[in-house]
Amino acid sequence: MAVREILRMGDPRLLRVAPAVPEAMFGSPDLLALIDDLLDTMRAASGAGIAAPQIGVDLRVVIFGGTGPNPRYPEAPEIPFTVLCNPILEPLSDERTTGWEGCLSVPGLRGEVPRFNRLRYSGRDASGALIDRTVDGFHARVVQHECDHLDGVLYPRRVEDLTRFGFTDVLFPALVA
Repeated sequence: MAVREILRMGDPRLLRVAPAVPEAMFGSPDLLALIDDLLDTMRAASGAGIAAPQIGVDLRVVIFGGTGPNPRYPEAPEIPFTVLCNPILEPLSDERTTGWEGCLSVPGLRGEVPRFNRLRYSGRDASGALIDRTVDGFHARVVQHECDHLDGVLYPRRVEDLTRFGFTDVLFPALVA
């Protein structure tokens, strides 16, 4: 278990499409160690979630939630801790909501990003057990943000109005006070 370096925007490794977790890896010490490192790194950075590519590991693994109230998103509801491997996202309508996002790989910045309001996600946990959930709101936003990392997409690419993109300390001084 270790806090790993978080790759930052501009690193070409963040632009790659991550391959699926192989069947033989579920439940393995290597996958469990990766998840421990992701959790330690996410907690140390006060993240709402983190994806394996953000620490330089090319696998379709994300974790999110479970940290209690988050100082980076003080108004957001808590999300249960989730390990999600090989995720599949299915929007349940075309309705989207624009909301503020930040990213551990894009430190110090925030932008408004449109995301599907409601979606179903499925995949597997660390042991290979199936996960199938229908979520909305902040939970749905976090899942979409983290899964974007698996396809080499950072949230600034999704910002539609660049007047709604800037430094966190300017946009939200109370968050950094």
